[in-house]
Amino acid sequence: MPYAYDPELLPWVEMVPKLTIADIEQTRRDEANMFAGMPKYVPPVPVETRDITIPGPQGAPDIPLRVYAPANRGGLLPGLVYIHPGGFALGGIDLSEDDATAIAAEVGALVVSVEYRLAPEHPFPAGLEDCYTALTWTAANAADLGIDPDRLAVGGESAGGGLSAAVALLARDRGGPPLRFQFLGVPEVDDRLDTPSMRAFTDTPIWHRPNAELSWDYYLGKGVRGTDGVSPYAAPARAEDLSGLPPAYVTACEFDPLRDEGLAYAQRLIQAGVPTEVHHYPGTFHGSTMVRDAAVTKRMLADSMDALRRALHPAA
Repeated sequence: MPYAYDPELLPWVEMVPKLTIADIEQTRRDEANMFAGMPKYVPPVPVETRDITIPGPQGAPDIPLRVYAPANRGGLLPGLVYIHPGGFALGGIDLSEDDATAIAAEVGALVVSVEYRLAPEHPFPAGLEDCYTALTWTAANAADLGIDPDRLAVGGESAGGGLSAAVALLARDRGGPPLRFQFLGVPEVDDRLDTPSMRAFTDTPIWHRPNAELSWDYYLGKGVRGTDGVSPYAAPARAEDLSGLPPAYVTACEFDPLRDEGLAYAQRLIQAGVPTEVHHYPGTFHGSTMVRDAAVTKRMLADSMDALRRALHPAA
């Protein structure tokens, strides 16, 4: 069906092939090439990085982390546990380096990026437990990392946004580290796939209903999505009580099948008394921020950085 894409995004839409994750191993082999032509982000200030591993949850494999920090920092920094996108089955800290670097440089934060286990080889709750373990490790090592423990946040986009919402739920329910903020970029939070946008957008770029179906099948196991008993920690939209969660920032793109579930989750956060800022961007689609020269992309990225700065540097 035709879509009223932003004019600056339209040429890119016409060039990109329809992405499918039906053959997940092949898609993983291809994903680095898919994004190889994108301009590399150049931070306005130097950012130092280091790779470490931490023990996995309950005897699981060690978890690789990449830590980003502004090189010329002074005093304690806020901390953000960053969870990469990829439909629970793709991506990694290497492919998300630009996003994590930008947050460290432009927000002035120490970013801990998590290489969590991917589905379908490691279905729910493996990836989520890795992310939660990274959060608890970050909080426990705040002094060594140079993090202010009172300014700790979690965030990510797409599946990373959904996992961030789930980590915030776990932190609340397990009495885990107190969170200052949750950044939920175009979050994947509902396995029931029954919103108007999810029903309508079957042929949009990058993400569409067929990929969403596969994503949840990989994460939950085939035949599980949409059934009774799916954990709210897998699909946060199923959580009955959203009270007591940290303040949130939620984004949505107009021609994204995830649009309505993200907006609905934001509305429920507001109704539960959680301070929540919501941004919906007309003319955009899932992944359109890769077109970095477009004015709407610059606005989306500037809004996100501003939200993180306001949340993590409240005195400023």
